[in-house]
Amino acid sequence: MQVVFVGGRLIGGGFSAEKNPFTPKASLVRYWNKEITADKSLRSEFLLSKASPLNAVDSATFGKLASQNSLPTRLPDFCSAANLFCFPDLTPSLEKHDENVKFSVYDQKNFTSYGNARAAGVDSFKTYSKGNNGAIDTFRRYSRFAAGHEEKFTVYGERGNVDEKDFNSYGTFAAGGAGDFTNYQNEVNDPVSRFTAYSDGGTGRTQTFKTYTHDANAGDGQSFTSYSKKGNASPNEFTSYGDSSNVIGSAFKNYGEEGNGATDTFTSYASGGNVPLNEFKNYGESVNAANDTFTNYGGDGGNVPRNDFKSYGGSGNDAVDTFANYRDKANVGDDTFTSYAKASNAGTVKFKNYGQSYNPGSETFTGYGKGSEAHKISFKTYTPNSTFKDYAKNGVAFAKYNVTSIGDGKTVNKWIEPGKFFRESALKEGTVIPMPDIKDKMPKRSFLPRSIVSKLPFSTSKLGEVKTIFHAGDNSSMEKIISDAVTECERPPSVGETKRCVGSAEDMIDFATSVLGRSVVLRTTESVAGSKQKVVIGKVNGINGGKLTKAVSCHQSLYPYLLYYCHSVPKVRVYEADLLELNSKTKINHGIAICHMDTSSWSPTHGAFLALGSKPGRIEVCHWIFENDMNWAAIAD
Repeated sequence: MQVVFVGGRLIGGGFSAEKNPFTPKASLVRYWNKEITADKSLRSEFLLSKASPLNAVDSATFGKLASQNSLPTRLPDFCSAANLFCFPDLTPSLEKHDENVKFSVYDQKNFTSYGNARAAGVDSFKTYSKGNNGAIDTFRRYSRFAAGHEEKFTVYGERGNVDEKDFNSYGTFAAGGAGDFTNYQNEVNDPVSRFTAYSDGGTGRTQTFKTYTHDANAGDGQSFTSYSKKGNASPNEFTSYGDSSNVIGSAFKNYGEEGNGATDTFTSYASGGNVPLNEFKNYGESVNAANDTFTNYGGDGGNVPRNDFKSYGGSGNDAVDTFANYRDKANVGDDTFTSYAKASNAGTVKFKNYGQSYNPGSETFTGYGKGSEAHKISFKTYTPNSTFKDYAKNGVAFAKYNVTSIGDGKTVNKWIEPGKFFRESALKEGTVIPMPDIKDKMPKRSFLPRSIVSKLPFSTSKLGEVKTIFHAGDNSSMEKIISDAVTECERPPSVGETKRCVGSAEDMIDFATSVLGRSVVLRTTESVAGSKQKVVIGKVNGINGGKLTKAVSCHQSLYPYLLYYCHSVPKVRVYEADLLELNSKTKINHGIAICHMDTSSWSPTHGAFLALGSKPGRIEVCHWIFENDMNWAAIAD
C-alpha cells in the first residue's frame, strides 16, 4: 500500500509526517507506528489532534523550565503556547464612579472598593461574563457603607465553563438598597460563587436570587459565609435557585447570625436537582424574630438530595421556620438536623409534607429543640425513616406518620436526560431513540508532551507544588480542580477495574496496549450531530462480532492540561452505528456505544437504574461515547 503524506492530515491510511521531526506531534506519530501493530488503515487522526501544539523550540524550552521547577515564572506563556486551561492573574481595579454605571458584555474584572459610600443610584451588570471559559470576577468591598444603592446582575456568567465569582465584604453596613441576581450562572459547567461577609451589618437591604445556577452542572456551587450577619430587617429571597442542576452544592455558614427581623424565603430551591448537597451551619443563630420559609425545597423530581442543618436557629428569639413540601416527590435523599433551634426562645418550626420522596430517604434530628423555652415544633406527614434523638420532650407534636412511601418504589427520572442510558435491544436498525447531549462541556486543551508532563508533580502529597506551578491560590477554583482530579486518579480501582490517568498521548497508548495488547483500534463518536433530538438507528456493527470483548474507555478530567481517566471495562459489548435524521433518514453521525453487561457492583442510585427502572445486576446498561471521549478495543484474532 502506498502512503502519501500531505501536510499533517491522514492520507492513505497512515499518519502524515510533520515538517519538523522534533515537534511533539511528530514524536507521537513515530510512537504510534512503533507501539501499535494494527493495520495502518485502522488508524485515525483523532488522537493526533490532541497532541501538544508546541513547536520544537518551545517544547525544549518549557521542558527545561519544568526540570528546573521554573515553569511558574512563565505560566501565561506556557498556557498560551501549549493550549492549556489556566485562570488569569487578575490585578485589583480601584476605579471610582460617582454616577450610575451599566456594564454590558464585560468580563474578567476585579472590582475593589467600588461604589463605596454611594448614595442611591444603580449599577447594572448585563450579559456579564456570558459564555466565557474560565472567567474570574472579584468584587471586594463593593457598595460598602452605601445608602439606597442598588446592584443588578442580569444574565451574569451564563453558559460559561468553570466560572468563578467572589464577593467579599459586599454591601457591608449598607442602608437600604438592593442586590438583585437574575439568571445568574445559569447553564454553567462547574460554577463557583463565594459570598463572604456579604451585607453584614446592613439595614433594610434586600437580596434577591432568581433563577440562580439553573441547569448548571457539577460544581461547588455557592458558599455564603457570614452572610447578612448582624443585619437588621434585611430580607433575602432565593427563587428557582439551583433548579434542575446536576451535582451542585450550596453552603450557608454563619448566615444571618445575630440578625434582627430577617425574612429569608427559599422557593423551589434545588428543585429537580441531581445529587445536590446543601449545608446550613450556624444559620440564623442568635437572631431575633427571624422568619424563614422553605417551599418545594429539594423536591419535584430531585435525585438523592442531601441537606445538612447544623446549629440552625440556635439561641434564637421568637423565630418562625416553615418547611412545606420539603423534598417532596424526590428520589431517596438524606437530611440531617443537628442542634436545630437548640436553646432558642419561643421558636416555631413547622414541617409539612416533609420527605415525601418516591423512594424512601432518611431524616435524622439530633438535639432538636433541646433546652428551648416556649417553643412549638410540629411534624405533619413525615416518613418512617425519620430518627429523633435527644430532642425536646415537650412542645413537639407528631402527626400523620407515614408508614409507606408515596410512590411504592416508583423511579424518578426527571433529571436524567432522555437517551443517556438505554438497553442493548435499542441498537437495532430502524429503532427511534432519543440522543442525549453528547457535546464536550470541558474547556479545550491539549496533551502535554511526555518530555514535559513526566517532570511535573501529580499526587496529593505534592499538591502544594502543583498549585504553585499553576498559580492556584488557597480555596480557589483552580485549587479544587487540581485536588479533585488528583484525588480521583489516586482512588483505588473498583472490583475488576484497571485504571490510570494519563496526561500525554504516549501514556494513553502505553496503558491501552498494556491491557489489550498492541493490536488495537481507537474509536470515538464522529460528531455531535443529532444531540438532544430523536434519531433513527441505521446500520449497526458489533465490534468483534458483538461478543463480550476487552475494552478501555478514556474520559476527560478537568485539569490545566488535557487529562484522561482511562480504565479497563470488563464484560462489555461495543457497537458502532450509523445515526440517521428522523424524517429524511439521511446519515448524520456515526456513534460508538458501549454496553456494560455486568452492573452488579453499581450503586442502586445510579442514574441508569432510575432511567431504566431496574436494580444492579438485573440488566445491562448501554451509553454512547461522548464527544472527545474514546474507546479502545482489541482486534479479535
